[in-house]
Amino acid sequence: MAPSRRATARVTPGPASPPPPGSSSRVERLRAAVDEQQGRCFWCGREFSSLVPPTTDHLVPRVKGGPSWRENEVAACRRCNAQRGHLAPVDWMEECRRRGWAADAGRLATTLSRLDDAIAARGGQRRARPYLQGQRRRLEHLAD
Repeated sequence: MAPSRRATARVTPGPASPPPPGSSSRVERLRAAVDEQQGRCFWCGREFSSLVPPTTDHLVPRVKGGPSWRENEVAACRRCNAQRGHLAPVDWMEECRRRGWAADAGRLATTLSRLDDAIAARGGQRRARPYLQGQRRRLEHLAD
């Protein structure tokens, strides 16, 4: 019996469309995050190297409506990114602190504020807004 056409058909990607004006590629955004964080993981503080490569971590997870914008992305080591999964940023920061890692609440607050400003300026993101506001409130209560 011959395999179905569906099983043997190959899909070839078309030419990549250029990014919209003012945006940057995923690789460029990751490089910018690594530079901004002085080559260290946003969560645990480990220095990136060939053995500890940086990955893109979305503060507001994509499943919660988080955009793939520079303001929503931080550089994290694979361990932190994988173990965090879809855990809220404040919950993961608290877990990192329990583990004795260098999670910085001030830096998280600044990054969430920057994302809030970007959403206000660009509009949209109706699913991400309430999630982001909740995380900012929780972070403020932790500081009290």
